[in-house]
Amino acid sequence: MPASTPTLRSLAKVLGLSRTTVSDALRGSPRVDPNTAQRVKKAAREAGYRRNPLAGALMSELRRSRGSAFRGVLAAVDFNEPDRPEAAARFHRELQAGAETRAVELGFKVEKFTVGHAGVSVQRLDSILQSRGIHGVILLPAWAEPDLTNLDWSRFAGVYTDYIIERPALHAVCSDHYRSMLAAMQRLVALGYQRPGLFLQRHHDERLQYRWGAAFRTFQENNPGLGQIPTLIFDTVNQPEFSKWFRRHKPDVVLGHHTEAIAWMEECGAKVPATHGFVALNVLMKTRPCAGLDLQPRTLGARATELLIAQLQRNETGIPEWPSTTTIPARWVDGPTLRASAE
Repeated sequence: MPASTPTLRSLAKVLGLSRTTVSDALRGSPRVDPNTAQRVKKAAREAGYRRNPLAGALMSELRRSRGSAFRGVLAAVDFNEPDRPEAAARFHRELQAGAETRAVELGFKVEKFTVGHAGVSVQRLDSILQSRGIHGVILLPAWAEPDLTNLDWSRFAGVYTDYIIERPALHAVCSDHYRSMLAAMQRLVALGYQRPGLFLQRHHDERLQYRWGAAFRTFQENNPGLGQIPTLIFDTVNQPEFSKWFRRHKPDVVLGHHTEAIAWMEECGAKVPATHGFVALNVLMKTRPCAGLDLQPRTLGARATELLIAQLQRNETGIPEWPSTTTIPARWVDGPTLRASAE
């Protein structure tokens, strides 16, 4: 074989086969005789040939679109989870919208696939993506621990849009929850609040490896002038437990995901924002106007798309040896549940 980078054309010339036969053999097409396919794959391995997934996607899309303008295709894979909170659907829609917008700007399009209960199996998804020539996969956040080890990752590049995925361990893009909590606490102190209190749903906290709670406690410990109010952890968020905690510890500002707590505070005698404040940790989950954190799901989706396309352009498929996590801090959103300035 020549010393230059091997190509389909050079492999075909050495093997005495057509370029189409070599291409089909490397794609695993059943149209190629198994013995011939084995010979082609052996020669490709020895020559150090690596299939370019973007080139494969180009040919697949051109065949499907009958020669019209090419747009590479990325898969946005969601998990059908009955236990996932309804509010998460809004976050997923925003993530996907960000991914779609950025993909179009970079010459790609995004198609959504759902796996799980009412969707396709992971094995079926593998078959669909391979037959469509789709090699880039954006995984939307899962409420339970996701498992996509049954995908043939030697053919795919992937990015997870949440904090961490272990099966398999892929690159990830997510909100910087720790930094965002510290910034929110600094803002509340600047507004004059002295007794911040935090409530979290246990599973939600566990999924993020306790980053909300860890940042909150770190800020408390390093600001001894603040009231040291214990974090309220629910298995399921409910009014009786919240009201008991609120009356006992008397926070002057509350941080949490569920804005129903504002009404619970008011039933305990709070006047928001005159006497007490509230901050939503994810403003997409709010059920009434309030101050809070915008976790910027559209930006997360766009960044995930950029990282995924970059992998494809570098011909990087498979499970990365050292998966990395890209974090983006939340954006502060003012609202009527906080006082305007320190008293």
